[in-house]
Amino acid sequence: MKTEHAHMTECAAEAARVARGVTAARLDADAVATPCADWDLRTLVNHWVLYTSHGMEHRARRTELPEELIARDFTADPDWAERYAAQLDRAVAAWSDPAVWEGTIGEGDSASPAADTAAMLIEEIALHGWDVARATGQEFRLSEGAAAYLLGTVEKTAALYRQYEGFTDEVDAPGATGFTRALALSGRDPQWTAG
Repeated sequence: MKTEHAHMTECAAEAARVARGVTAARLDADAVATPCADWDLRTLVNHWVLYTSHGMEHRARRTELPEELIARDFTADPDWAERYAAQLDRAVAAWSDPAVWEGTIGEGDSASPAADTAAMLIEEIALHGWDVARATGQEFRLSEGAAAYLLGTVEKTAALYRQYEGFTDEVDAPGATGFTRALALSGRDPQWTAG
């Protein structure tokens, strides 16, 4: 749990850094392309904020996301990046309790071991963090340890995520390792840049 929580903490800090680098002009531009082909930048950022900060805290607490949060345009607040960073801190703190990593999260057929849920959340922070970074001319950087952890998670989940259209087909990236390999395996082109 300590290693996984350290990766969560690292990814959250990098996500907050990237969020602070998203300019209002870029966010307000019409239909800014992102590596997520069906989402413009505002849609991507709202998804990222909702599920990687609010969703991460609610999962730790085993509570449902309120409808008010699901419907919110977080980017309508000029201070959204700072609010996101603060919410990420709360979410990471919620996962700092070793008891949170025990048992399952969810109900019935949708219940998953808490550690698997945490891995999925770390994956979401990093992959969509990279999407936001690339769409705004930034980089999303991970240590070798966090990149290796992310790659292991993507390797475990890629086939399932493709069934539910969460990932597209693997991108050919000869010789790719670590984070770059995780991106390619998730269907992201590591060479993608904003046009």
